Amino acid sequence: MTELTKLTISEAREKLAQKDISSAELTESYIGAIEAANDSLNAYVALTFDQARTMAKASDERLAAGAGGALEGIPLGIKDLFCTKDVHSQACSHILDGFKPRYESAITANLWADGAVMLGKLNMDEFAMGSSNETSYYGSVTNPWRANGSDQPLVPGGSSGGSASAVAAQLCAGATATDTGGSIRQPAAFTGTVGIKPTYGRCSRWGVVAFASSLDQAGPITRSVRDSAIMLKSMASVDEKDTTSANIPVPDYEAAIGKSVKGMRIGIPAEYVVDDMPEEISALWEQGKAWLKDAGAEIVPISLPHTKYALPAYYIVAPAEASSNLARYDGVRYGLRVEGDDITDMYEKTRAAGFGDEVKRRVLIGTYVLSAGYYDAYYLRAQKVRTLIKRDFETVFADGVDAILTPATPSAAFAIGDETMTADPVKMYLNDIFTVTVNMAGLPGISVPAGINRDGLPLGLQVIGKAFDEETLFSVGEVLEQAAGRFSPKPWW
Repeated sequence: MTELTKLTISEAREKLAQKDISSAELTESYIGAIEAANDSLNAYVALTFDQARTMAKASDERLAAGAGGALEGIPLGIKDLFCTKDVHSQACSHILDGFKPRYESAITANLWADGAVMLGKLNMDEFAMGSSNETSYYGSVTNPWRANGSDQPLVPGGSSGGSASAVAAQLCAGATATDTGGSIRQPAAFTGTVGIKPTYGRCSRWGVVAFASSLDQAGPITRSVRDSAIMLKSMASVDEKDTTSANIPVPDYEAAIGKSVKGMRIGIPAEYVVDDMPEEISALWEQGKAWLKDAGAEIVPISLPHTKYALPAYYIVAPAEASSNLARYDGVRYGLRVEGDDITDMYEKTRAAGFGDEVKRRVLIGTYVLSAGYYDAYYLRAQKVRTLIKRDFETVFADGVDAILTPATPSAAFAIGDETMTADPVKMYLNDIFTVTVNMAGLPGISVPAGINRDGLPLGLQVIGKAFDEETLFSVGEVLEQAAGRFSPKPWW
C-alpha cells in the first residue's frame, strides 16, 4: 500500500484534475503494489503493465489538454470474464487456454472511452461458478483480511473474488465484476468493499463470457459508495449488440450521493430471518435499521413469501442455462484441445480435461433438468417460481416501499479449504441465500460494509431497490456507509 493507492476513485479524480498527481504516477504506484502483493493474494491472473503505462501516458496528455473523461487516468482491474482485445480472457478455465479475443467487451470499451487504465485481469471462480473463488484453474484467491490473532487464509467470496480482494488490498482503484446469484455482493461483504449488482439490462452483456444469460449482470466493486456510482455511470449503456440491454437513459448516479432518505419507506422482509442466523448478522441488521431510522427513514415490515423457494429454483435455472451456454466449448475453434480417436472422443476428452469439478457438476445438473421427462418437473416449475418471486417484489414496491434492507451474507469470510463447505456443495450454495432473489427478479442490489465482527472481519448489509432505481440504492447505501465508516484490512502480505 502507498499513499497514492489509498486514494478512492473520487479522490484520485480530483487530484488528477488539479494536476497534483499524474496518471503515470498513480499507475506506477498500483503496479508496485501488485508486484509486492499478488504472489500472496493471487488476485491477478494476467498483468498488462506495459499497456497500463501507455494508457496512463495518453490520459495525462488528455488531462493536460483539458479533455479528460469521467474516469481519466484511473487504474482499474478487470475480471477475467470480460473479453479484452488481445489480452488473456479465459474465465479462469483450463478449457479456454490461450484465448485472446480480437474484440473488446462493451463494458470495458465504455471504460476505456472514459479514460480508465487497465492494470490486468482478475482471478475468479471458473466460469463464475462458485461462492469462494476456490474453483479457479489458477488457484484460490486469498482474502486480504485475517481474523484477529490468526494466520488462517480466508476466502474472498466468489465468483468475483479477485476483484474484491484487489480492491480491498488497494491493488486497483476499482474493478469490474459480475453477479449471477450474488457474485458481486457476497465478495464485497467478505472484503469490506462496496459492490452493486445493477438492474438486469442496465449494463451490456456483450463480450462477457456467459454463465446464465437471464441472470448475469455486470457491475463494479469499489472502496466507497461514491466510487461505485462513478464506475457504474461509465459501465452502463444500451447496446445494439445485446438485445437484453435496456434503452433507458443512464442517470448521473453520483448526484444521488448525499441525498436525504427522510420519508423513505425501508422494507424489512420477515422471510430473511433464517434458521440458525448468527447473532452477529442479526445484530448488524438491527443496527442498519437504526441508522436508517435515525436518518429519517420509516422502517416497515414486509413479506416476500416465495423467498424460501429462491435458492432451489436458482440452482435449477442457472445450471440449465449454463449447460446450454457451455456447450460451445468443444476444442474445435479455440482454447484447449485434447486429441481423440474421432470428433466425439475429442469433445469428451477436451471437456473432461478442460472443465473443473464445479463446472462439470452444474453442467450435469443443467442437462438433467432440461432432459425429456424432467423439463416440466424441474425447469418449468422453477421458472414459475421465479415469476412468483418477481411478483412478491412488485407487490411490495407497489405498496409504497422505496427499498429493502437485508443482510448481505449469512456469515463472515470462512477459511480456504473449509471442509464443511468443500465436502457439501449445498452448504456452499447457501452463501447466496440473501442474494439470489435479486437476480431471479432482475432487480438492483448493493452490498455496503456495515461492521466488523468479533473476530475482526467485515460484514455487509444489502439494499434492494426497484428496477432501474439504482439512485435510491446509492442514497441509502451512502447513509449506511457514513454511519458505519469504511474498513480496510491490515497489510500482512
